Amino acid sequence: MAYDDTTFRRPGDEKTESDPAAYRRRVQYDDTAGTTLDQSLRSPVTTTGALPAVTDDGRDRLGIHLGWEVMLLVAAGVLGFLLRREDVAALQRPALDALLVTGAAIGLLTLGAGLTLRAGVPNLALGPISLAAALQYAENGDQGVVKALVPALIIAAAGALAIAVLVVVLHVPGWAATLAAGLGVIVYIQMRPGPVVVQGDWDPTGKAFLFFGGFALLAVLGGALGAIGPVRRFVGRMRPVGDPARRRGAAAAVPAVLALIVSSVFAVGAGVLLAAQADRPIEPETGIEWTGIALGLAMLAGTSAYGRRGGIFGTLFAVTALTLFLEYSDRLDLKIALFAIAAAVFTAGLIVTRFVESYGAAYQPAATEEWNAAASNGTWSPTLPETWNSPATPAPRSDRWG
Repeated sequence: MAYDDTTFRRPGDEKTESDPAAYRRRVQYDDTAGTTLDQSLRSPVTTTGALPAVTDDGRDRLGIHLGWEVMLLVAAGVLGFLLRREDVAALQRPALDALLVTGAAIGLLTLGAGLTLRAGVPNLALGPISLAAALQYAENGDQGVVKALVPALIIAAAGALAIAVLVVVLHVPGWAATLAAGLGVIVYIQMRPGPVVVQGDWDPTGKAFLFFGGFALLAVLGGALGAIGPVRRFVGRMRPVGDPARRRGAAAAVPAVLALIVSSVFAVGAGVLLAAQADRPIEPETGIEWTGIALGLAMLAGTSAYGRRGGIFGTLFAVTALTLFLEYSDRLDLKIALFAIAAAVFTAGLIVTRFVESYGAAYQPAATEEWNAAASNGTWSPTLPETWNSPATPAPRSDRWG
């Protein structure tokens, strides 16, 4: 039975794709088609001009982070048990106060590192800034905490602002710009001929619980805010999407500038706390080891090196565990170099980054190939015809045997 092809066409089909399979592939893979179902299912993006600022692939699977944080809590508990078994007085006042101040100082560095990681501008100058602030306090502590602290805060904030402007205007990687700044701070540190004896008599252990409690509050609050999608996207506008050399736009400048300034201020506070309770002169070294410890702890806590993912309680537990380990190794006189500790923590943080990136992403079901009933020659449509023409009545056959 023969039929006319035009009988089975819908009105207006003359302007459609001649190959339905090719049309389906074009709709599926064309990123510029904003009205397709594929586009409607995608996560929202924040754009600056024609370039997307941050592509958010959905909510984090926080169960992975919480499971890892339980392991960090167990590790901190084991270290606390070992420290208490070694010396019961280590977890009692006044030794506990000094331990809490040390934990608060390390925690401030870790908070600064985690914040800049989430903002896409990792601050490699945290350690040198902290050591420079410690030397500043050691030299001027006899004039009072305020007079010794305020100049360090102003210089650190102004330097961070200058670096942030450099990062935003030239759009260079944050780690490269902050590394250059850190090298400059190291030059300032090593201008001193020898160790500097702390001149002030301010003792921060009297407010140890306040300092550590403030750090714990900031750590948990920051982790909780980082789990909120809009906040996470706002902070991470500077993270590269597509071509990393493309400018992110003015909207990405605000969180990057704030992250660099806040992290530098945290580093100054950490340096002052470490210097104020030091029982020996402050050595004019490099401070890079503290940068490694801060970034390593931030990643070990669950913050991805890519900045996209992070936990809630991980920073608090990781800092507590390292503080207890440092005290335990000091009690045992193990004499482990800070550079070795920084290398170990940083390596462990990279492993955790791979773990949270592999298992912390939102669940994506496996894509299945959709069956397409359309023929590729464009002569047949799988839809039902709107009209149906009955075949004509065949003419009577003539008698072939006549």
